[in-house]
Amino acid sequence: FPPMALSTTIHDLRTLIRSSHPLVVIETVEEERVLALLQSVTAQERMPLFEWSVTRGLTRAEEGQTLSKLTATPLAVLQHLHGLTVDAVFWLKDLGPHLQDAAVCRQLREVAAIYSRTRATCILTGQPITLPLDLDKIAVRLDLKLPARHELQSMLQGLLQSLGPRFGPRPRSTTLVHSILRSISETKAAERGPSSEESDAILRALHGLTLHQARQVIAHCIVERGTLSAEDVQTILKRKVQAIRDGGLLEYYPLEDNRFELGGFGNLKAWLDRARVGFTPEAKSLNLTPPQGIMLVGVPGCGKSLAAKAIAREWTLPLLKLDAGRLFDKFIGESEKNFRKAIEMAEALAPIVLWIDEIEKAMVAGGGNGEADAGLSRRLFGAFLTWLQEKKHEVFVVATANDLSSLPPELLRKGRFDEIFFVDLPDDTERASIWRIHLGLRKQDSAQIDLDKIVSASDGFSGAEIEQAVVAALYRALHQKTPLTTDLLIEELAHTIPLSVTRQEEIDALRQTAHGRFVNVR
Repeated sequence: FPPMALSTTIHDLRTLIRSSHPLVVIETVEEERVLALLQSVTAQERMPLFEWSVTRGLTRAEEGQTLSKLTATPLAVLQHLHGLTVDAVFWLKDLGPHLQDAAVCRQLREVAAIYSRTRATCILTGQPITLPLDLDKIAVRLDLKLPARHELQSMLQGLLQSLGPRFGPRPRSTTLVHSILRSISETKAAERGPSSEESDAILRALHGLTLHQARQVIAHCIVERGTLSAEDVQTILKRKVQAIRDGGLLEYYPLEDNRFELGGFGNLKAWLDRARVGFTPEAKSLNLTPPQGIMLVGVPGCGKSLAAKAIAREWTLPLLKLDAGRLFDKFIGESEKNFRKAIEMAEALAPIVLWIDEIEKAMVAGGGNGEADAGLSRRLFGAFLTWLQEKKHEVFVVATANDLSSLPPELLRKGRFDEIFFVDLPDDTERASIWRIHLGLRKQDSAQIDLDKIVSASDGFSGAEIEQAVVAALYRALHQKTPLTTDLLIEELAHTIPLSVTRQEEIDALRQTAHGRFVNVR
């Protein structure tokens, strides 16, 4: 039986084959999963499966490492397929780059024209796959989702069975110790393996990786330590952080690395405490949907980004950051594809907090009217609203924005987000809390500082400006080889012109817009 994660894809592909779709594109590098998908589909449809690559030519999938030099070139294999009358599935690996050749492109169109009257289908795989426009019109793209829990569990069990007995724990010292450990490991090989709680933690950590990435990191852990346990979760998370960062769109903050503290924000904290109930079984029993998300708008440097991190920490969830500016790509269709990838990753990692930083950048590319960018910002905006309204996975969205004038009014209406909060400059109480946090983070005793004095002197300063004042004063203290004092902090504040002065008109306009419309965080 195929893993459950593939069952929907199997159904979709069978439907495409039965309805005579001659050209199906699966954009992926996971050929092992594609093979499992195609073997399942062809077995159910009772059709033969052929594979082609430029190195091996066209061969039957079950014939193993055979070679067919006569069909090794792209043009030769397509001419061969043009003359075949058998209803079969032809898996063409990495054909995409060769389609820039006009003859290859034309030949594939002619094959597609014949196959559109039969059940024969060509499957193109690779990543990325950019088709010429005339082929793009007749091809259907099929999404291969990231592996779900059942696929990962199946892989995990297979690796434990195959690698576990072969690799005992690594020798720590002498040959004698090694031989003793080896004999013990061999006698207890059958008993080795993670408990059900450890397996759950490992599987949660693996979510969001491709099957190949997951297999690599699990094999590394087994070979390194001879077994799997909760200790390996950190290794997996490090690999996942790197894999997601390499994708270029997202940043992943594991729960274990999230130690961010938030000063003040009483209303926001109270709301979060109430909203957490929406994730409980009791709420589900009443057909209540989990909270969708919030938006934080306000003055730059006043804690919007910090609040997103603190929400994930408060709810003990990992955090995924999407920088809206990274979505845009110069090639047609790539920006929408980037958005789909980001959303797919977030859903694969659910439950999770998705932080969309400076959301106005995604909504107003090209000046906000959608004309300068050929409607791209409008399409992205529409896709985001649709997903936000209809999402089924437990992905809590925290959107932050600095410029309200750039945001479309549809985004700010009630119901899009569960609540919209306004973040103003910190008051006296919050500034005192922020001073204590930043002094404590840098191993300074706030009792040795005149807090009332620096709180008064920092009136109109944002949290980020207060942090910078602490850092700059500490550098000066180190240079002068003296302890940090109140006077050093006051001197640093005196040399800083805060945002509340340099952008006073913008901040006043922001306050006026937010008054009566949004909930104050404090």
